[in-house]
Amino acid sequence: MQFAQTGQALGASYRFGERVGSGAVGEVWTVTTADGGTLAAKVLRPEHADDPSLVERFVRERSVLLGLQDPRIVPVRDMVVEGSRLAIVMDYIEGGSLRDALKEAGPLRPAAALAMAAEIFDALAFAHSRGVTHRDIKPDNVLLARRWPDCGPEDVRVSDFGIADVVGERIRQTTGLIGTPQYMPPELITQGRSGPAGDVYSTGVLLYELLAGRTPFAGPGTDFTIAYRHVSSRPPRLPVDDELWETLDRLLSKDPAGRPAAAEAGAKLRRLAARLADHAPLERGDAPEEFDEVERPATVVRGAYTDDDLTAFAAPALTGEPVELPSLGEAGSATIARPMPRREERPRSEARAAAEEQEAVPFWRTRKALLLAGTAVVLLVAMVVGFLVLSPADPGGDSAAADQQLSSQLQGQALPTGLTISRSASFEPESGQIRLTVAYSAQKAPLSGDFLEVVPGLAEGDACPAVTWEGASVKRNQGSLTGVDVECGWSVSGLQIPAGGSAQVTATVTAAPADQQALDAWLRAGDEATTAAVQDPAVVGTAYPVQRLMDVEVRTPARVVTPSPLKITLVPVWAGGADELNPLYISPATGAPSGTLTAIAGGEQGVRFADGCGGALAVDGTGLTVTALQISPECTVRASVGNFTELQSTRFGITSREAAGE
Repeated sequence: MQFAQTGQALGASYRFGERVGSGAVGEVWTVTTADGGTLAAKVLRPEHADDPSLVERFVRERSVLLGLQDPRIVPVRDMVVEGSRLAIVMDYIEGGSLRDALKEAGPLRPAAALAMAAEIFDALAFAHSRGVTHRDIKPDNVLLARRWPDCGPEDVRVSDFGIADVVGERIRQTTGLIGTPQYMPPELITQGRSGPAGDVYSTGVLLYELLAGRTPFAGPGTDFTIAYRHVSSRPPRLPVDDELWETLDRLLSKDPAGRPAAAEAGAKLRRLAARLADHAPLERGDAPEEFDEVERPATVVRGAYTDDDLTAFAAPALTGEPVELPSLGEAGSATIARPMPRREERPRSEARAAAEEQEAVPFWRTRKALLLAGTAVVLLVAMVVGFLVLSPADPGGDSAAADQQLSSQLQGQALPTGLTISRSASFEPESGQIRLTVAYSAQKAPLSGDFLEVVPGLAEGDACPAVTWEGASVKRNQGSLTGVDVECGWSVSGLQIPAGGSAQVTATVTAAPADQQALDAWLRAGDEATTAAVQDPAVVGTAYPVQRLMDVEVRTPARVVTPSPLKITLVPVWAGGADELNPLYISPATGAPSGTLTAIAGGEQGVRFADGCGGALAVDGTGLTVTALQISPECTVRASVGNFTELQSTRFGITSREAAGE
């Protein structure tokens, strides 16, 4: 089946032009519109059209990108579904990719590399604030509005969120690897998952490549060897400024918690770019033959391979025999999307025994077999004795009363307001109670107000448990007052979370989970119930603003007369839509700021306006009052509100008093 051909119709509105790119699950073509315009279309490969998981991932790209309206992200315009063909239509970016620039220019000047990487981090910070992870950052997916060398940082456009993971209640676990071996974060290799910190790592790899002309772990070996070096090896030191290397080394930290957030990384790179403006580019060197290993390389790809498998893959020299390596794709810049079969995980002793049964010497005759047999006998005797001694007198008793200490953790993702909630729970069998700790963290703006926390029963249908709180003023959520109708809900108030800081509350819950799985399920149920309640589009009102606010709209009159102040209204957007009846802020302001503005931005200090009209507007020293100065047919005003940055108003015109009176 032919994929597509020039001149062929794509839906009712487009015709194929030429093929300009190819990826793991689709091809990119130019398409022409009825009025002669040129756009780009990403079309799913025919051989994947019957794969539900890939179709779902492909279709999701459109819905994800429609919510990512940022000047540094390639916007989606349309989606075509035509039989078994699916295509996403987006802007055509004519300048090629950052990969093309690298091929032409080689290593970039440090200042240029840092400035471009900063733009990528800003795009990612915006996406992360909307709960979206890219998961495949590389030079091929960074497009340029103008061709090299005429382009600059302002021409950077991040594309291909097709395998982006929508980060909601928790990071999705995978049973396969999705990404590009040269840019894969270590946690994707070791745990089969990757979140916003993984994007930071991949962008760190990209920055290394912009500086050196090669990725940090490029070198001899298979695709798996390249990917495994992200886990097991240290990035070779580049001959760059010490502060630049320290920053790059932090971006490439093996520990996701050791990497900066995307917004922080972007700001840091810009400061470095200004200081290193006169530094020359590096000479492109060859990749090293050997790499320095980290102290404790992890070796598990969850759901796919055991420790023994991966140790054998990574170090075949230990056995002296050829090893069949798993295929992840070419060890270059190609994205791979390979499903990994689920396997029944057996204890290591069973796995080793199965392997040894295939050898020439019978397993029962080996020293290892005798040692294992002796150990098994001792353990069996100990287990029998322990069972007889420690078994309760009443064998019919419920095992739900766990006799060992349990603990569980759940890390949330950043909400649009910059709030991140992490929860941890520990069960002490002596007390028969769970100690729940809820930590609230803020990004750019201080946060306060009321927070909703749902503490459910251990099992579905159970009554709400008894809870005692510490660290804040807590009372039962009253749905009749808050508009949030949820069982087992609590209203946490009195918290003041500083910008870049955190605050926490603890709860003692009278409940006894049966085992680790039950505790994990209970903690997850509370998180999911809380998220569902605050994101319910049916809820009206301004309760729990830090958890519920989705966006801020900047509205102005359609026309303003010069010279006069511009009326600007900041309208909150909840899950159910814009709330014009309860504005966040109106400029010029009179009276105290709204409670919602205080909660999500610390009040007026978290609001700033800027001229978006090329000098036709004047902003006073406080950044809160805007005055129309010059006649202009079409203007906008820019704004930042707490963690919401790069906001832009509706369009308006500026006219003179004489013209207005005519």
